[in-house]
Amino acid sequence: MRLAALVSGGKDSLYAAYLASKEGEVSVIVAIKSLNPESYMYHVPNIDLVKLQTETMGLPLIFKESMGVKEEELVDLKDALSEAKTRYGVEGVVSGAIFSSYQKERVDRICDELGLVSLAPLWKRDPEELWDEMFKAGFEVMISAVAAYGLTEAWLGRVMDREAVCELCDLHGICYVCTGGEGGEFETFVTYCPLFKERIVIEESMKVWDKQTMSGQFIIEKARLAGNPAIGF
Repeated sequence: MRLAALVSGGKDSLYAAYLASKEGEVSVIVAIKSLNPESYMYHVPNIDLVKLQTETMGLPLIFKESMGVKEEELVDLKDALSEAKTRYGVEGVVSGAIFSSYQKERVDRICDELGLVSLAPLWKRDPEELWDEMFKAGFEVMISAVAAYGLTEAWLGRVMDREAVCELCDLHGICYVCTGGEGGEFETFVTYCPLFKERIVIEESMKVWDKQTMSGQFIIEKARLAGNPAIGF
């Protein structure tokens, strides 16, 4: 089955695409850039770097902007998936939903309207098991945003490992931080995974921290594929 993969740059979407690639053919990457940082549907931090991830995967990219207005932003996704079906002959769509019924139901509905199969290989999986599987597969993941009690500025830009996952589990027991981050507690960026031909090297970055909301972002300003010159974002 030829598939379009919805990719945000984070761990869930790319791990879902990786799993789907074992059973089908990921033919095109689809990414939506929301101009609304509070989008209900779309990942915002460092979304432009999906272009670099797609380059190292050697796949075509359909990259659309959305105003991010609740429900109206679904039109942008439908347009992008319709284009994927027309241009690349995809028969299905893979997404990285784990617990968000809001996101999964809407992707399912759009796929149904377009006559596409909706695949969510991570759905209802245990986040700790997923972390373990990703590490074993060679995924390299960093924290790109935090927005939950217990997650401090020190987490921004942190490269995840088993020790960091254990800390997330401890926080889950204290203040109910979801260890998968799908509740918006944190966002991630993947610098390497088995789908990549080259590792992404971050050359310039900055942390933006809001003391009032106790939230922040790790903004990647310049990055490159290993062996290539850096480009700005």
